[in-house]
Amino acid sequence: MRFVTYRDGKGNELAGVLSVAGDRVHSLRDLGCDVPSLIDLIVRYDDRLEAELKVGLARAGEDGLPLARVELQAPIPHPRHDILCVGQNYRAHAIESARYEGKEWKQPDWPVYFSKRVDRCVAPDGRIPAHAGITSRLDYEAELAVIVGKTASRVKPGDVFKHIFGYTIANDVSARDIQMNHVQWIFGKGLDGFAPLGPWIATADEIPAPPRLAIRTRVNGEIRQDSNTGDFIFDIPRLISELSSGITLEPGDILITGTPSGVGMGFNPPKFLKPGDSVECEIEGIGVLRNVVA
Repeated sequence: MRFVTYRDGKGNELAGVLSVAGDRVHSLRDLGCDVPSLIDLIVRYDDRLEAELKVGLARAGEDGLPLARVELQAPIPHPRHDILCVGQNYRAHAIESARYEGKEWKQPDWPVYFSKRVDRCVAPDGRIPAHAGITSRLDYEAELAVIVGKTASRVKPGDVFKHIFGYTIANDVSARDIQMNHVQWIFGKGLDGFAPLGPWIATADEIPAPPRLAIRTRVNGEIRQDSNTGDFIFDIPRLISELSSGITLEPGDILITGTPSGVGMGFNPPKFLKPGDSVECEIEGIGVLRNVVA
């Protein structure tokens, strides 16, 4: 199933699910699951609720609203905690990042973790603020986002996929000059509006484990990033098992897993974003997250 957060024609923000055909949105309340948000759904989600929703979805048929008539929001507009992030988790991107910083890249033994501050996740088709007053090096990063489904503490690598609710797409928008000036990443990657997320959450049963999905970015129609999540340096079991060894992950928590090569700073000369640019982040089996720089 594919779960969404949306606004109906009356401006109400609701939790919903896409029809089997993917062209209509059904309110979870109309399917008998009265939850105010997808985080509340994830907390309650189990095999019984999943089965009930699938039955309700099959019965709903042509009820609900056409997808074109609703205003999609980020599936989790307000994360419970800051988004957990992994830096330089594709070999080619790690090499281009080192080159941008004038360094030589060496295969790491340990992942780079950081936290992404979020005011509200930017909706599909929402605007990314340029923050022109403080940055001139605005960049994009398409990333596979993992949504935690069950409380995870000291999880063994072999059990990690049992704790995943689903997946969505994130754009880890970054101000490269701020990022490099401060020699750490939370400010340059945590400005307001730097967390586009969506367009929906595809449940884990729709995605192979481990995910080996094509991932790409287009800027104004030009393909910039084109890779596959099978090229992770550190895979999802390693990441979640390691994080959960000392940090309890809760249902609804979000981990974004790194970006492939082809970011703006990797070109010579760099291709940073400017107001009016359209950015499309696409991941096979999930969909397309489209945003415009304000």
